[in-house]
Amino acid sequence: MTADPQQAKRPVSAMLAGPYGHPFHPILVTVPIGAWVASLVFDIGSHVVEDPEFLARGALWLIALGVLGALAAATVGFLDFLAIPAGTPAFRTGLLHLSLNLAVTVAFALDFVWRRAEGAHGAVPIGPLLLSAAALATLSVSGYLGGKLAYRYGVRVADEATQATGFHR
Repeated sequence: MTADPQQAKRPVSAMLAGPYGHPFHPILVTVPIGAWVASLVFDIGSHVVEDPEFLARGALWLIALGVLGALAAATVGFLDFLAIPAGTPAFRTGLLHLSLNLAVTVAFALDFVWRRAEGAHGAVPIGPLLLSAAALATLSVSGYLGGKLAYRYGVRVADEATQATGFHR
């Protein structure tokens, strides 16, 4: 028995998750991704500048911003996930995407706590730096899965007939 793919295209709540064919989740994920990538750049930079404290402190707050942004993205992403029919490859991919993103968010939250406990008195210690790098590598895998959900399975993407209207003259 084949599940109805149109079910995964329609939002559970258009007001919360975004209207048909224009979900909020993809735009919201740019906040944590950008903040966490910038925090790793700051981490690395803290090892090459003469006075690294400002970069260590900036990385700390970028991590916090990323965690808050991830919570917002996860809220609407979960609503998108609820629209996917259970037991399908799209559902399994979505569940893995959700799980990896949850692990990444927890890792960065722990990273924030670790850095706060250590204090920003110099270059970022190697432990928190490696945790950030590992979390970003995991986020890359999850991002690939998110792309698979949208571009291969069409989750929350308008159907082909609707898409075709953009190519009429």
